[in-house]
Amino acid sequence: MGIFSSIYGGIKGLFTDEHGVVSSKRFVGIMCATMLCITMYHNSFSTVDVAPSPVLVDAVALLAFGCLGLSSVDKFTNTKKKVKESTKQEE
Repeated sequence: MGIFSSIYGGIKGLFTDEHGVVSSKRFVGIMCATMLCITMYHNSFSTVDVAPSPVLVDAVALLAFGCLGLSSVDKFTNTKKKVKESTKQEE
């Protein structure tokens, strides 16, 4: 039972932000990255006439990188806000 709770906690940690709230940006970014990997794997075995449009693949890649990039920016800006608040309270 301990290993399943450990796996669940790890997966839950991927989708939550520093406050413990589920982040939609992280969820969308991880799902897009997963679908992009699956699509690329499938394309390696498919013929050219069934392959998806390169524009669609690029759009999914940009969405994945954008979502994951924005969630990391939020983490650093939130830390900066906490530092400002703590210095104001010390004064």
